[in-house]
Amino acid sequence: QQVTLCTEAIRLARALGDLLPDEPEVHGLLALMLLHDSRRTARTSADGDLVPLDEQDRGRWDRVQIADGVRALGRARAASGGAGPYVLQAEIAACHATASAPAATDWDRIVALYDRLVEVVPSPHVRLGRAVAIGMARGADAGLDALAELHDAGAPHHLAAHLLAAAEADLLRRAGRGASATEAYRRALGLAPTEAERRFLERRLAELSDAHRLPDA
Repeated sequence: QQVTLCTEAIRLARALGDLLPDEPEVHGLLALMLLHDSRRTARTSADGDLVPLDEQDRGRWDRVQIADGVRALGRARAASGGAGPYVLQAEIAACHATASAPAATDWDRIVALYDRLVEVVPSPHVRLGRAVAIGMARGADAGLDALAELHDAGAPHHLAAHLLAAAEADLLRRAGRGASATEAYRRALGLAPTEAERRFLERRLAELSDAHRLPDA
């Protein structure tokens, strides 16, 4: 049913683009949906476990759909009116979709796009995405500093707490702060709303345990 709904949403966005060819946000929305949907089959394993973006088999991504999404993004860029939230999100999605490998991802560009997006949509979810991107572009400690700004702004009251805890845990893990990462993963695990998310967080905890990480200094 979810696949059917997504297919129908893409069809409607195409039709709207034909009716409003000069509206960049219409093409941006279509591009965003196409680029996100192109990774659908790689997001979960055969057992239904979540597979994070940097661990996905990019050979399973729908390259035809990615090319279609990039073309739609090109139409959005060509239209007058500037880049709104859908176009900016599609630009971010295109950075991921067109990278040949995780290490080839242009994280500096993604941070710059998030900087623009947060000016248009200063939501906690957008700011969380920006913090994660900063952690990838400038190092985990920089990402943790950006997350601290979310805490200081009271964002946890408006943001799914398990997402914030999971992002913090991942940055702590990348920073080599195993004890703090374990604590954050456990906090996220206790808040996770779905079984798939809980299994993913349990795997992360097991990986930390197996790695015998040293306690934080």
